[in-house]
Amino acid sequence: MTGLTTHVLDTTHGRPAAGMVLRLIRDGEVLIETATNADGRCDGPLLTGETIRPGTYRLEFEVGDYFRGLTVALPEPAFLETVVIDFGVADLAAHYHVPLLVSPFGYSTYRGS
Repeated sequence: MTGLTTHVLDTTHGRPAAGMVLRLIRDGEVLIETATNADGRCDGPLLTGETIRPGTYRLEFEVGDYFRGLTVALPEPAFLETVVIDFGVADLAAHYHVPLLVSPFGYSTYRGS
């Protein structure tokens, strides 16, 4: 499979981050705005082999709203409101998976498979 996928894990509660709003942006244009499903994933790939192009992309995850929705007490302003991941796509024959592991005070990401 080629294209782009993501998923979000809520490391505070040890479960998928269901209902987190995210956006995929390229050259300042929002390509997709969606929310994660019960498994913390999008219902389909963000980009497929037919729609992905080489270049730089941005994923924006609305983590502050997500944690507030779970009634997690956040400081005002929240330490993390929107997590932004800028990444490049070079190999159109490859699959790009960009997961986010997040808590109210930290996050990590990597290129998954």
